[in-house]
Amino acid sequence: VQLVESGGGLVQPGGSLRLSCAASGITFSIYDMGWYRQAPGKQRELVAQITRGGRTNYADSVKGRFTISRDNTKNILYLQMNMLKPEDTAVYYCKAELNSVLTYWGQGTQVTVSS
Repeated sequence: VQLVESGGGLVQPGGSLRLSCAASGITFSIYDMGWYRQAPGKQRELVAQITRGGRTNYADSVKGRFTISRDNTKNILYLQMNMLKPEDTAVYYCKAELNSVLTYWGQGTQVTVSS
């Protein structure tokens, strides 16, 4: 199983980034997927989730700015991040979960929001 994140980088406040998570080795369409982040010295936290049925859930801090989506034909999870703030700076991780029994994580991609 591999979850490979990409799309991170350095962006100015107010800017946008789109993260991708390419999945292999799993039947992507039956997994609930999520984006998490971890800032230095802080615990990993949920950013957004999308169920296998397409229902979404967001952390209050990103509502209205971030959009999670999935392409089951390409086995890719996305996170569109707009109006980025310095406090969004973190390593962003992709997570795949099946019935709370099987859980897989990607290696993470760094997002830095700074002028």
